[in-house]
Amino acid sequence: MNYFFDKFLNLLTKDCWIEISTYTPHCVYYFGPFTKKDDATKSYTAYVADLTQAGAAVLKLSVIKRPTPAQLTVDYSHGG
Repeated sequence: MNYFFDKFLNLLTKDCWIEISTYTPHCVYYFGPFTKKDDATKSYTAYVADLTQAGAAVLKLSVIKRPTPAQLTVDYSHGG
């Protein structure tokens, strides 16, 4: 990504969040906030390990910049 564009995005969005989607259960989990993308990237393996140890099957992992999510866990397995 362009360095200046990346810096501009940093001004618009304050926090980085780890977004982990699972298909068993069908959920999206948010972990954070982190002030730097590097900090989030260094931390996501622990969150994946916790979820898999609890029986979740991870589908997708992303580090995203956004405001605080409205919900930290979104459960789609029950239509929600």
